[in-house]
Amino acid sequence: MRTAFIKQLVEEAAINEKIFLIVGDLGYSVVEQFADRYPARFLNAGIAEQNMIGVAAGLAQEGYNVYVYSIGNFPTLRCMEQIRYDVAYHNLNVKIVSVGAGYAYASLGASHHATEDLGMMRTIPNMVVCSPGDPVEARAVTKISTFYAGPMYLRLGKAGEAVVHTDSLSDLHIGDIVPVVQKANASRAILASGSILDYAVKHERENTTDIYSIPFVKPLNREILCKIANTYKEITVLEEHQRSCGVGAAVIEQFSDLYEEGKISLFPKVHRIAINDRFSDVAGTQFYLREYNGLVL
Repeated sequence: MRTAFIKQLVEEAAINEKIFLIVGDLGYSVVEQFADRYPARFLNAGIAEQNMIGVAAGLAQEGYNVYVYSIGNFPTLRCMEQIRYDVAYHNLNVKIVSVGAGYAYASLGASHHATEDLGMMRTIPNMVVCSPGDPVEARAVTKISTFYAGPMYLRLGKAGEAVVHTDSLSDLHIGDIVPVVQKANASRAILASGSILDYAVKHERENTTDIYSIPFVKPLNREILCKIANTYKEITVLEEHQRSCGVGAAVIEQFSDLYEEGKISLFPKVHRIAINDRFSDVAGTQFYLREYNGLVL
């Protein structure tokens, strides 16, 4: 996904001279194509993520659309105060890009496991929160971000994620929930968010289950959620994130509001598959940690 993000950002920067990229002394072999082509709009801020957010806020005040790029928790959890006050409070045009969502850096331990970021970021006012499921979604979300004037969080996988979609998703809009697998007379649906989408598609290939991707955790398209709630008796939300305040929580909150408002007549049965309030006490591959922590259908 990180390669898809950079490729799309390079293309967009060719037509938008206000796109600026800041990295935290990483991304080598990935970000060079941007740095070499647009050296005046690239900055390596060093291992100083909190300062990096402040620099991004200043550049945004001067009219730039600024992308802050770092690994996992470092541009998010380490910088929450700066994101809240410097960026979101002033509704600035800063995009925080986190590479290595969930257990992507599984072997490096809890310090590199990005498993609370969605919950923290989606509670911040003015913040759009994105969690694309494959490189196609990553490119589509990146393109959308270049036209969106405001704070946005892009939660990306690491590298080598499978391509799930067969088209470019050129008609994707903020908040959309994307159908991936549609079968006749399905009474059950899986809503997956992030790179775990590929696992859901492969696991359910022989079953009569519809699968949707949630590339935007905040906002969620309420019209699409209404259709989903009125179509399926059972819904499973699959995510590589803590159960608290994650994607499943966001979906249930919306269903509750829609039910209270009379927009849906029945509250669907929702099963959440997420990390159950724990740090991972072992190291291993991303797939091993997913299974170890119960992220299985």
